[in-house]
Order: sequence, then C-alpha cells, then structure tokens
Amino acid sequence: MNFRTLDTAEVAGKRVLLRADLNVPVRDGRITDLTRLERLTPTIRELADKGARVIVVSHFDRPKGKVVPAMSLRPISAALRDVLGHDVFFADDCVGPVAEEAVARLEPGEVLVMENTRFHAGEEENDPEMARRLAALADIYVNDAFSAAHRAHASTEGVARHLPSMAGRLMQRELEALTAALEHPERPVGAIVGGSKVSTKLELLGNLVGKVDLLVIGGAMANTFLAAQGVAVGKSLQEADMHETARDILARAKQAGCEIMLPVDAVTATEFRAHAPTRTVRIGEVPADAMILDVGPVTVAQLTARLASLRTLVWNGPLGAFETPPFDAATVALALAVAAATDAGKLRSVAGGGDTVAALKHAGVVDRISYVSTAGGAFLEWLEGKLLPGIQALQALEGVIFPA
Repeated sequence: MNFRTLDTAEVAGKRVLLRADLNVPVRDGRITDLTRLERLTPTIRELADKGARVIVVSHFDRPKGKVVPAMSLRPISAALRDVLGHDVFFADDCVGPVAEEAVARLEPGEVLVMENTRFHAGEEENDPEMARRLAALADIYVNDAFSAAHRAHASTEGVARHLPSMAGRLMQRELEALTAALEHPERPVGAIVGGSKVSTKLELLGNLVGKVDLLVIGGAMANTFLAAQGVAVGKSLQEADMHETARDILARAKQAGCEIMLPVDAVTATEFRAHAPTRTVRIGEVPADAMILDVGPVTVAQLTARLASLRTLVWNGPLGAFETPPFDAATVALALAVAAATDAGKLRSVAGGGDTVAALKHAGVVDRISYVSTAGGAFLEWLEGKLLPGIQALQALEGVIFPA
C-alpha cells in the first residue's frame, strides 16, 4: 500500500482534522461496546502529545441530513473523554461559525469533537462545498476510519482533495493487516466464509477463489452449495435460485486450484430455538423435517486439522447459528483452535464482520487473533476486491508536501 502515515507528520501547533468512527452501538441511551473508541485512542494521544490541535469528526447513525438530537455526538464525546483520560471539548456543529469558533479556541494538545457530520446533507452527497468547509478548519487531514472508507463522503473522500492527507494508526494497522492477509500473504492461505446467504457474499466468494488455497464455506450458505449438488438438506435455510451460481463458484475454484471445504456432518433440529433437542447426522442424511443449524464435530475436527497446513487465515462469518445455543459449538471450537495456532506463531489470523467479531468475543478469543477488524462493510468490500474511495484519496495525494 502506498499511503502516508503519522511517521512523516509534523503536527506541532497544527490543526489536524481527524476522521474517526464514533458510530458506536447504543442501546437505551447507553454505549454497549467501547471498542471503536478504544482503538481510536492511540492516534488521538499521539497527535495530542506531539502538540497538535486535534479536531475529531465523525458520523453517527442515519439522521439523513437533518439535526436529530437523539443522534448527537455529545454523549459519545463524553465517553471518549473517559476512555482517553484526557479533556475533550465539544462543538455543536462540524462546519460554519460555531465550528470555526470552537477550533479557534483550541490550544496545542487539546481535543475537540465536532457534531455529527450527517446532520448536513452535504456529507453523504460528498458535496464539494461541505468538503471545502471541513478542510478550512484544518492544516492536515488524518483518516483513521477504515470502517467508513468504502463511502465517498465529504469527510472521508472530499476533504482529502484539499489537505495534506495520511492514515492514522488504526487505519494503518487495518491496511497492513489486510494487505498481509490477501495481497501478500504467507502461503498456504485459507479463508472461512459463513453467513446465511450466498447472494450477499457472491462477490466475496468470487474474489477469494482466485486468491486463497483453501475456502471453507459454513453457515446457511453451505446449505445452498450442498443442495446445488443434489444433497438433501431437509427444511434448512437455503437459496434455491442460487444453485447455478453455487455450481459456477465450485467450477471456478477448481479451475483456480482453490480447494473448497463443505460440512461433512451437521447438527440438526426440527425447531430453531435455544436448547432445542438436536441430532447430529452425516451430510446427506438430514431428516426431511429437520434444519441444519451448525456443522458437526467431524467437520470441526477436519477443519482444525487443516489449520496446521495454513500460514494465513481470513475469517468472515460464523459456521452456525452461534447466537442460539447449542448451535454455537462449532464456531467456538474452531475459534479456540485458530487462537491456539495464532498464539503458537504458526498462523496469521485476520477476522472481521459484525457477526464474526461477536462470535469471537463469545468464544473469548478476540484478543488472541492477529487482527480483528470492526469495519463491517469496508472490511467486506476489501475482501471483495473493491477499491475503497477513502483509501484511494489517501493514495492519490501521496506527493503532497506538508505546509511549513
């Protein structure tokens, strides 16, 4: 990857516009997961310690270009202050007189969070004027929001056209981890792809068969691949209209020399609920009135054995309906095996996607994986081989010289 990092930045006394992702999960007015704030702190601390005036901008939720008080970043800024252990000021707008006055009061080493960028319609429209007004607040632009890099918005792509731009530490870690996993991996490289629908991960599967040596397909999408080959899957969730597509992916994988692993046994139940009575059967022997809700122990044993042959692993999606016990067993068992191989230095493991992160946390191994991305859509689009506007903007301005 060809992008600037903070290693080359002279930020003392400069106004630094930091694009962050403060779009944290909130339930009943309370933040339920501080991970995104915690991962942002190294960049903020480094900038503040170097004497920068740190101006943090972010979106939150979907206010659709209107001021929605319930979607204000004010309470998020208070949580960021607690996580940082550092004073954090707040401005009631991200552009215009209120924002300009707040920035003018900022001293070196201080941190200011601006109000939700999506309170302005120009943010999601990537309006040039919105981008210009954001850029006017700062001397340097730092993008530390890989999770928003797949959106060409004013604060992620437009503003980078006006300022010397670079990646923050979180963005840098993400790009380095993903590049090492798929662009320049240590081989053999494998991928685990789970989830419910082939249709939502068609581009991902199509890209991976040309890049990995082993592709493990789990979750309900494995049912579609099995059914496409004439295997009876009972009442299991599957996409009948994707059978031809599944067969095409299998053919493309064979041509590319990519081995595909599908379940060889399954945990089934006649109803989908927590602690429902289950029956483990071989694939091909699923009762007509039953659903496949997790892969079986023989499959887990085979997957665990194959880990020993891999040097790099990318994981997106659980193997079964992990939110509902006992259908979390296979995902937890495999997560523990991946963590053990990573701990031993035998495997570089990169995982991402909302369900995947939740599953790894459920298994208690999220801190034992080489890199866990919280980026969601951006992580998926990267795996699909797409160009991300926020990343392209950083690369396009490689030759810009920082102001004296």
